[in-house]
Amino acid sequence: MVSALRARRLAAALELDVDAMPICLACLSFVSGALDHEDEPKIRGALVAFTPRLWEEGLAEPARAALAKAARRGIPDAAAALADLDACGPRTPIARAIVRRLATDLSYRSKAAWAAMWN
Repeated sequence: MVSALRARRLAAALELDVDAMPICLACLSFVSGALDHEDEPKIRGALVAFTPRLWEEGLAEPARAALAKAARRGIPDAAAALADLDACGPRTPIARAIVRRLATDLSYRSKAAWAAMWN
């Protein structure tokens, strides 16, 4: 299984766009809120709670496609992470890392939109 640290590095390299994901952004915002507070236990709790929901909601297919593309391009750990997903689904480090990455993107975009509104 790909470690959590390596999964986060891999998730950062994947071609994913939070705006193109067929998922509930309100659900993802629970994870991004925990990230904004930089409370690692709450972040882990939000990831454990929401990754399976987001996965079932529609994240599984685009995430698998992004990993398959990364594996074809020879990105380190992509093939192993894809095998992890096949074996264990959304309870893997790569699934949680993908959700964390998307939540980070959502947080950044929300802050940028808020700043633009007030400038």
